[in-house]
Amino acid sequence: MSRALKAGAHGYLLKDSAGTDLLRAVTALAQQKSFFSPAVSRIMLDDYVRQNAERGITDRHDTLSEREREVFQLIAEGRVNKEIAAILHLSPSTVETHRARIMEKLDVHSAVEIVLYAVRRGIIC
Repeated sequence: MSRALKAGAHGYLLKDSAGTDLLRAVTALAQQKSFFSPAVSRIMLDDYVRQNAERGITDRHDTLSEREREVFQLIAEGRVNKEIAAILHLSPSTVETHRARIMEKLDVHSAVEIVLYAVRRGIIC
């Protein structure tokens, strides 16, 4: 799986994935988004957390790149992708990619959870 990701894969399903996962994957990829089956996402997240623990990183926020932190801040402030793209001079699809990576790294599933995470860390009030 990690070799596929390093090679540029934007989606991954297990052989026994439900048919609905296949349909969701095709739809997401057609929209230039990523899709990983829930089982694959859990495996990737667990491996990511394990690797960070081995490197001594315990706060997931510390794993965000500088650009991801900028996007995170703007999401936490309630900005939408189009606004973030304009502010940071990025394409909306690039912002969407950063948003997806942020959510995966922080193990959050919505913009509301990003805001809650930011409040709990004292990033916003």
